[in-house]
Amino acid sequence: MAPPPASLPLGQRFMHLAQTLQFGWFVGHVTLLFCTLRYGLSYMTFNFYSGWARFSYRTAFVAAAATYGIVVYKAFRARARAGKSQQGGALALAGDENVQYLAMALVWLFSRQIPLALLPFTVYSVFHVATYTRTNIIPTIQPPQQVGGASPGGRPTTKPSAMADTIGKFVKEYYDASMALVAGLEIFLWFRVLFSAIIFTKGSWILLVIYSVFLRARYSQSSFVQGAISNGTARVDALVANQSTPPAARQGWETVKGLGRQATDATDINRYVGGQQPGGKKAQ
Repeated sequence: MAPPPASLPLGQRFMHLAQTLQFGWFVGHVTLLFCTLRYGLSYMTFNFYSGWARFSYRTAFVAAAATYGIVVYKAFRARARAGKSQQGGALALAGDENVQYLAMALVWLFSRQIPLALLPFTVYSVFHVATYTRTNIIPTIQPPQQVGGASPGGRPTTKPSAMADTIGKFVKEYYDASMALVAGLEIFLWFRVLFSAIIFTKGSWILLVIYSVFLRARYSQSSFVQGAISNGTARVDALVANQSTPPAARQGWETVKGLGRQATDATDINRYVGGQQPGGKKAQ
């Protein structure tokens, strides 16, 4: 969405911006960041279950659900206005990344506290807040100044804010590394949930099934998740290839890989929703 017209007074520009759903989406991401920071302070002082810690943790996921809910709603409204229906039905809807993250935000909201679950949402929020600040907040406060004549396309040439340029460079430079970090966190989180299931934490087996479905969907859609799993598999392959590794360990690892491949093939959602190609796009 374009920032408000520069001809309006600053107050009116802000009012114009604040009345959009996209601004509510931005506020949700800012809220998530502040709540994660507040929860992090409680975590570092070992006050995991204090009143403020519980409030910050739950509010962070309320904010996450609100942001992804806004994106899902806007996509639904855009299709409705265009007179288009959701192709593929419920499976296609479930294959939408934003629907998946909305569902997981609600799952984490009503589950036992797992601090690691906040981190992938937090990384996404950092980039969403940075991008919205660069494209909307800064131009609203400081509209781009016109310099020189018109561009070849007939539009006036403007000089972007130095801060906007800095934010743009930050997003461009760290995007891939941050998405790889998110992929690693989401995979590590699966092992954290698995550990809870092994020690029979209440509700952990149901959570393991739900999160496994989510991670399988992420694997089919995200090249970063695929890359993280491939790199992890290659490292374990290198370890078990060592001559000092017992044959039983090698055979066990090959069995695990075989079962993983079978499970991946059996749960390939592309068979049912038209073969969507994986990509590196981050959720909104």
